[in-house]
This record gives sequence, C-alpha cells and structure tokens, in this order.
Amino acid sequence: MAVWLWRHHKSCRLQAVLNVLIGLSFVVLGLLGVDTIRSLTDIATHSREGSIVWSAVFLGTIFLSEMLLHIAQTWISAVLGVKTQNLMQQFFFRQLLRGKWNGVEKYHSGDVLNRLFGDVNDIVGLMTDVLPNTIIIITQFVASFVYLYVMDSTLALIVAISSPVFILLSRVYFKKMRRIVRTIKDSNSAIQAIIQESIQHKMVIKVLERGNLMVGRLEQRQGLLRKQIKSRARFAIFSKSLINIGFAGAYLVALVWGLFQLQDGLITVGVLMAFTQLINRIQRPLLDVARLLPVFVNSMTSCERLMELEELPLEQEEDPIRMEGSVGIRFNDVTYQYNTKGRKVINHFSHDFRPGSFTAILGETGAGKTTLIRLMLALISPTEGGVEAYGTERQQPISPALRNNFSYIPQGNTLFSGTIRENLLMGNPDATTEDMRQALHIAMADFVLDLPDGLYTKCAEQGGGLSEGQAQRIAIARAILRPCKVLLLDEATSALDVETEKKLLENLKQHFHNSTIIFVTHRLAVVDFTSDVITMVRQ
Repeated sequence: MAVWLWRHHKSCRLQAVLNVLIGLSFVVLGLLGVDTIRSLTDIATHSREGSIVWSAVFLGTIFLSEMLLHIAQTWISAVLGVKTQNLMQQFFFRQLLRGKWNGVEKYHSGDVLNRLFGDVNDIVGLMTDVLPNTIIIITQFVASFVYLYVMDSTLALIVAISSPVFILLSRVYFKKMRRIVRTIKDSNSAIQAIIQESIQHKMVIKVLERGNLMVGRLEQRQGLLRKQIKSRARFAIFSKSLINIGFAGAYLVALVWGLFQLQDGLITVGVLMAFTQLINRIQRPLLDVARLLPVFVNSMTSCERLMELEELPLEQEEDPIRMEGSVGIRFNDVTYQYNTKGRKVINHFSHDFRPGSFTAILGETGAGKTTLIRLMLALISPTEGGVEAYGTERQQPISPALRNNFSYIPQGNTLFSGTIRENLLMGNPDATTEDMRQALHIAMADFVLDLPDGLYTKCAEQGGGLSEGQAQRIAIARAILRPCKVLLLDEATSALDVETEKKLLENLKQHFHNSTIIFVTHRLAVVDFTSDVITMVRQ
C-alpha cells in the first residue's frame, strides 16, 4: 500500500510539501512563543532582567506570523486541494474508460461513483493533510520533549510515561476500526446503488407500483448503516476516553511536581508556566494522532477500494490502425462463453462478412447476436478461434486498435445529457453544421431542425424530452457522422415504424455503399435490403 500511495503522490506533492513547511513553521513559532511567555513572566516577577515592551512586541510578531500562516494554509487547501482531487479523479476515470468491457461491470455503477468521489477525497486528504500532519506532530512532540527535558528531565520522563500506553491502545484501535470503516463504506455504496437504480428506472417502479418496496430497501440498508456508525462511535468514545484519562493523569502529576519545585524555590513562575505549556505541547501531538487515527483508518480503507479499481484489467494501448479500401470481417471457427462454467454462447462459428456487404443477423434472444458485435469491436476476445478484419492490402486480427474503422449504434436509448449538437459531435468532433444536417436527413431525423432550438435543443439524461424513436434516429445520425468502414447496428430501429425503417435502410444503403453494414434485428422485413442473412441458434 505504501508503494501505491507513493506512486499516486506526485499530484499531491506540492501541496503536501507546503503543508509540512507551514506546519513546521507553526512548531518553531509555538516554541518561541513558550520561551517568550516564560521570559515575560520572569521579567514581570523580577526573576530576570529585560524589557516587557520589547518582549511583548516580539510575542505579538509571533501571533501575527501564525495568523498569516493560517491564511496561507487556507488558501493552499482551497486552490491546490481542488486541483489535486480533480487530477486523481481524472486518473481513475481514465482507468475505468480504458478498462476491458467485461471488467468494471463487476462493480455497481453506484459503488464506482462512491469510490470516485468519496474514496478519492479521502486519499487526497491522507496525502495532503494526514501524512504531512503526522510529520509535523512527530516534530512538535520531539522538539517540545527535548525542550522540557533540558529544563527538567524528571518532569519530561513523567509526561513520557503515557506514550507507550497510547501506542498500545492505538494498535488495538486501528485494527478494529479498520473493519468497521470497511462495512460502513460498503453500506454507503449500497445505498447509492439503490437510489441511483431507482431514479434510472423510475417509470418501471411507478408502473409496477413498487415505490414502497424500494423505499423499504433503502430504509433497511440505512438502518444497517446506522448500527455500523453507532458501533464505530461507541468504540471511538471508549478508546478516546481511556487516552484522555491517561493524559489527564500524566498532566496532573507533572503539574503537582512543578508546584512542589516552585514551592521549594527550585524554579521560577515563568519556568512553571513554560512547564504547563510544554506538557500541553507534548500531549497535544499524541491527542492529534488520536484525532487523525479515524481519518487514517478511513483513508486506508479507501486505498484498498481504489486499488481494486486500479487492478481491473485494461485494454492494451495501441496506435490506431486505419484500414484502406473496403473492409470485411472474417470469423474463423469462433467459440465464446462469458465464464468458464457458463454455456457456449457461440460455438464454432465461421462466416465471412464480405467488404461492402449488407448482412442481417437474425435469431432468438440469447442466440449470441450481440455477442458477435462485441467480438467485432474487440470488447471481448474469442474463447477459441479468431476474428480478423481484412481489406484490399492487409488483414489484421481484431483488436481495440481497429475500432476507428467501425461505427456502432447500440440498442436502447444512448443519448447523453446536453444539446443534440453535442451528441452529434460525439460521432465526429470536426463535423460542420451542414454535415449534421445531412446526417440527420439520412437518419430520417429532420424533425430536429424544426424544433424551436434546432440543434441546440437540450436532451435530459438518457434522451429525456424525446420519444424513443426520435432518440434512436439521432443516435443513428451520430453514427453516420463517424467516418467508418464497417457500420454495426444492434436493434437500432426497434422503436421505428415499418415505413420509417424502410426509408432509413434505403438511405443507409446509399450512403454506406462502399462500407460493410451488419444489422442485428428481429424484423424479417430487413432481409429485403440485405445481401446476406445469418440466423443464429441458441446453443
């Protein structure tokens, strides 16, 4: 875990170093303040010579310096803290997008979001606040202890007795608290998952009249979370009470010892005041560690959860390979199963999707039609056999590097929140307004231009505000804008009426006359427009 933290520390390094420097400055100023107050007291009680005015001015300068350091600390946290958090979120977001298609799906999207926000925030806090503070706390403890030891070695040893007890309690605290925090984080992820799914499928929940059921599930999970938080609170209160009792006892013994020393004339009043302040400065670092322990435990758990995301398998990064001329896709005795114990979705399948052909893939649900598409896009790899793309000059095994030759229209509503124009630019960032108009015309989506805001019409999440048929046609226009050699359509016209679908297919044949078109569908009417038909059978 230490290696992992160091690897991700680069984006946090500047803020962490500045926090350490400011913290060490506080330590130095604090000790100077203790010594100055000691001097002022001794001057006032005529135990030593000096100027009260100049000592007071020096003490005021120390207070002003501490105030300026607090301002600097707040500014650094506000400016660099957000940047650091953003950089780390970008890293893990990029990792998720680079991950293999069947990798990140093992985690619920609500859980992933909880890790990207909550856990990343915890890690940034650990590296920019907790770890620097630990260095500062250790420095303050050592410096204050040495100062006190120089003044009175016996008193310093009395105060130090409480440290081993604190360390022992800390080890027990850390182990137990780590288990509790993990269960709390898992519960938070589960709660976010319930809420997110319910919002996404609100219409289904309303129609099935299962709103109370979902609220009940949420309440049940929240009840478990409350129990876990109570357990954490009880243990934290018990642990901190033991620590505070130990420190209070050590402080009382040290104070009584100092009073006896003062009574016997062995020390001055200023030295006694310095004693009381130094005892506080020795014990406070240990109390600060006690305060940081829950944060540290929380951050360690967040590390584990982010490490799990980072360990997801990634696609191999390769330079894009652009095929020349028309491109065909050839399946050579391909077998595929989603897991070793599952059935073979595709079993010894061979077919040549010839360059420039228009193929309809028919078959019952579960026959492997969509799996063929995923294999072509290199989202998954064959269990046996191979898939290759070939053109006039070369042939190449299917890999992510070949995706730039494909355009894809998945089934269902796949529009992003934003304007229609922004959605279309996802297909081709360089597309002009005229290009978009032409793509909308080919996709039978001219209705967009008649909307009050035209291309700047805003879509809600998942195309909210548009009908399913309208959303599908805009998604098709987006795919048309992407320069491609192979066009893949997966039930892409399921929401269209028969007449609109026929006109759309005619437009696609004309526009993509040099491209290979592969159409997964349940509608037999599509066969009239195709050159090849494949019927998949459930294995």
